[in-house]
Amino acid sequence: MSVLVTSITALSVSAISTNGRVMLGPEMGGPIGMVFSFANALACALNTVGFAEVVRDLLKEYNVTIVDDINDVRIIGVITVTMLLLISFAGMEWEAKTQLLFFLVLMVSFANYIVGTVIPAPVEKQAVGFFSYRSEIFLANLLPDWRGPDGSFFSMFAIFFPSAIGILAGVNISGDLKDPASAIPKGTLTAIFGTTISYLVISATAASCVVRDASGNLNDSLPANFSEPCEGLGCKLGWNFTYCEESHNCSYGLANSFKILSLASGFGHLITAGVFAASLSSALAFLVSAPKVFQCLCRDNIYPYIGFFGKGYGKNDEPYRAYLLCYIIAVAFISIAELNFIAALISNFFLCSYALINFSCFHASIMNSPGWRPSFRFYNKWTALFGATVSVVLMFLLTWWAALVTFCIIFFLLGYVTYSKPELNWGSSVQAGTYNMALSYSVSLSGVEDHVKNFRPQCLVLTGPPNLRPALVDLVGAFTKNVSLMICGDILLVSALETGLRRSPEVSGDSLVKWLNKRKVRSFYAPCTGNSLREGARQLLQSSGLGKLKPNTLFLGFKANWRECDSEKLEDYVNTIHDTFDCNHGVCILRMMDGLDVSEELECEVNPGFEPEDNMEQDQSPSPSTIPEEDQQENFPEEQKRTVFQNKQGKKTIDVYWISDDGGLTLLVPYLLTRRRRWRQCKVRVFIVGHQYNMEEDRKEMISLLKRFRLDVHDVIVMTDSEKPPNPKNLKRFEDTVAPFRLRDAQHPDVSLQQQKKDCPWKISDKELEALRLKSERKVHLNEIIRRNSQNSALVLVSLPVPQTDCPGALYMAWLDVLTSGLHCPTVLIRGNQQNVLTFYCQ
Repeated sequence: MSVLVTSITALSVSAISTNGRVMLGPEMGGPIGMVFSFANALACALNTVGFAEVVRDLLKEYNVTIVDDINDVRIIGVITVTMLLLISFAGMEWEAKTQLLFFLVLMVSFANYIVGTVIPAPVEKQAVGFFSYRSEIFLANLLPDWRGPDGSFFSMFAIFFPSAIGILAGVNISGDLKDPASAIPKGTLTAIFGTTISYLVISATAASCVVRDASGNLNDSLPANFSEPCEGLGCKLGWNFTYCEESHNCSYGLANSFKILSLASGFGHLITAGVFAASLSSALAFLVSAPKVFQCLCRDNIYPYIGFFGKGYGKNDEPYRAYLLCYIIAVAFISIAELNFIAALISNFFLCSYALINFSCFHASIMNSPGWRPSFRFYNKWTALFGATVSVVLMFLLTWWAALVTFCIIFFLLGYVTYSKPELNWGSSVQAGTYNMALSYSVSLSGVEDHVKNFRPQCLVLTGPPNLRPALVDLVGAFTKNVSLMICGDILLVSALETGLRRSPEVSGDSLVKWLNKRKVRSFYAPCTGNSLREGARQLLQSSGLGKLKPNTLFLGFKANWRECDSEKLEDYVNTIHDTFDCNHGVCILRMMDGLDVSEELECEVNPGFEPEDNMEQDQSPSPSTIPEEDQQENFPEEQKRTVFQNKQGKKTIDVYWISDDGGLTLLVPYLLTRRRRWRQCKVRVFIVGHQYNMEEDRKEMISLLKRFRLDVHDVIVMTDSEKPPNPKNLKRFEDTVAPFRLRDAQHPDVSLQQQKKDCPWKISDKELEALRLKSERKVHLNEIIRRNSQNSALVLVSLPVPQTDCPGALYMAWLDVLTSGLHCPTVLIRGNQQNVLTFYCQ
């Protein structure tokens, strides 16, 4: 069973190690590295305790005792592991020479044992149960004969299995191998084959030469003329061990003595030397392996607070700090001084490591990634899965409580990596699996018809570089995170690219995605090039997304400089809103008092991308004025500007001015916001248009409608004065705003006026202004109502006017401006595409 587990694991390891430098991702590699490092440190303690017990028994034969049996093992073990630590500090060359010496001693000891089994047994050896090769002895020992309360197959397996755990010794020191991809499969499989043969030979020869029970008393031999009744195998061999067998006090034999190999060998002391060599060789190998694996894990920065142990020293980059940590762990477990307990614990950790390695190989195989093409062909994904399953089953059969503890540790380590998302890209099978799942679900979702119950506001946000408009990113991210799609669209104007004011999307895209990830915003970044805002937005509306994962809502910032900007840009902005409605998308426009663009603030601060290294003086960093503008632009993503949407909103209100029915998007967005922790205490108020004579009926009807929509709204307020004329001062202010954009009919002939209108379609004629005067007055008065009721709100949502063909661009922008002017809180102009996004019932 040990060979089965280790052989399958070796095949998996060979496949992984011949598929490039790294295959295991941080999700798998982190827990495996942590558990395997700890298991190697325990294995060092196990073999050291085994050595210490043999030394203690030798001292007892000469009546020498240091303290007592337990403390003698502890003292000898600590001294031994300290000597091994000094050898490790000397470097890999000394470790390799020491291992070669141990190997030669072990081979001599093994040959000594084989020769001893062939030599005819003298009477003294027969008395302790050794009779050389006998077929009847082999047949008698073939079936199990468990003894004692802990006598069982799996108890013995737990003790024996650590003798087969050294299969990853080559992997542990792969950094010191000339050709790991070739050496690891050959060396590991050859080592398994060699040790398997040696274990089988020792088991078979011992079982063929030594009986289970013997007294060791020369007087128990039977004379040639013995005639009394005698039963048992010993009687057939001329010895009467019946008395000690029945009284269960036999001191010798396979079932009672640990010195069978010394008994059967030609020279017993060589066996002791072989035991020394085997235990010290394994202890040294594990003492070297554990720190090197742990050093690599520390340098990957997967887990915090362990980087201290990743530092290397000397030309071979020796992990002296990790050596000391492994030494401390080994000493701690040597202090237990109980070989069988440590063996069972080690078996559990190594089986867990093997299960994870086999599962990693299986996972990489079934993901069908083009990058999974190991040069080692003698493996099978189902064999790897079988190996992982067997390892897990054996863990629980050996020590169920240790298995539970181990899996709790694994799940904790895995959960931490999944939560922290370390910035590592190893091309792992987990990435391949994520891609397969995303592709499969996206394709399957494409065949599903849309349903109102599954509507989600999938937002295309025109942020430009997302880090320059963080408030826009934070607001949309607040109600789309874990709910729906968010795409940050960045339109790179061709003119800016040609003049070098912006770099290509290939250069800046990665840094902006890192900025989004660091800000914990779940969004895609989609750059595109275009000659204008309208052209770029049209491209993004048509091409962004995949299948059903396509935007249905455009989110953009308010154009605060619409009065001073070029007339083409003003018309471009309004036409972008036109095109969005034509594409059957909803539109949301965010306006904040201080604006959305923070590029000027960033330019005034020291750029962290140019901060000095650790070994440089702080005052050596260049000032922002000495850094080229394009370089400042590229390093903006490192900045994390805090916005009002990152704060807890407290018990403020979210005010919704539902002037017209847009399908429900205006009501759905505040509901999604209040599901977030920062907005949870906010209360939603809905303002609707009504009349004084039936105000209460309108309010009750709206409350009933919202309940049927299953929306938690704090209050509904009916605006009965929405039809009243605005304050003359405010109306005069609005007229002053549109004055620079008017075409005076009286000052020009009809032909000249038509020509001007054709050349400047965004400007406002007297006829158009008069025709839309009533709408303009309503916008001015609605702003008065909003300022009166919502000045201290957390967020205000107002129905966005739909641009009409008969409304000039300048007048439309003036409407948007007057609706949101004078407010200290963030304001969103929002309008759905008239598609129902709320449902009454769960039909």
